[in-house]
Amino acid sequence: MNKSPTTASPDRSKPRVLVVEDEGDIRDLIRFHLEKEGFVVETANTGDRGLDLALSRSYDVALLDLMLPGMDGYEICRRIRREPKTAGLPVLMVTSRGQEKDVVDGLNIGADDYITKPFSLKELSARVRTAVRRTQTQTTGGHARPLNRGRISVDPLRHEVLVDGQPVVLTMTEFRLLQHLMKHAGRVFTRQELMPHVIGEGVVVIDRNIDVHIGNLRKKLGAGGDAVATVRGLGYRFDDQKA
Repeated sequence: MNKSPTTASPDRSKPRVLVVEDEGDIRDLIRFHLEKEGFVVETANTGDRGLDLALSRSYDVALLDLMLPGMDGYEICRRIRREPKTAGLPVLMVTSRGQEKDVVDGLNIGADDYITKPFSLKELSARVRTAVRRTQTQTTGGHARPLNRGRISVDPLRHEVLVDGQPVVLTMTEFRLLQHLMKHAGRVFTRQELMPHVIGEGVVVIDRNIDVHIGNLRKKLGAGGDAVATVRGLGYRFDDQKA
């Protein structure tokens, strides 16, 4: 009796990456390199298909080109951030638009990192690996101790933030930023000190990188936003008295 051919199920032990890129050569090159580095890679060549995959499947990180047929990378990122299921998904913008305004715009809508073309494949895989490592540390409870300060509560194991008992949806970078500041409440951190703890080594660094994430975090915290205090000329700290 002949047996029907079977299709191997995807290896769930490997990090899963979504690549949304319309240029076939670049898309294939990224896929080949990341697969060689041990990632499971799925691709899309249009914005609409990329969003459909992001919302319907599970990934550890998404790489989004900005200029795409149909829906652009900015809109994909916006919609990913609106959905509780994908709000914490690390999003890396990969684009030839590398002016500071473009970087700030990408960060403002929720991107965690911004990679400009042309880029080295070694740099790309390092950035992806950093994003995946941050996600895995968070979801496996690497810092699982809940934090409660004033009206703000953070549960790292559940990736949950409450302000006055109401849930607040943060990106992975915003979550780690708040967690780090709350864990060391009262201590002042410079932007350079926050970068490796919150975003990771080797990310794109502009003067406003951390500032943009801080601004977005404050807005989302609403009544609790003043607790993320600016120390003029130095950096940022968590102020218990304003929490």
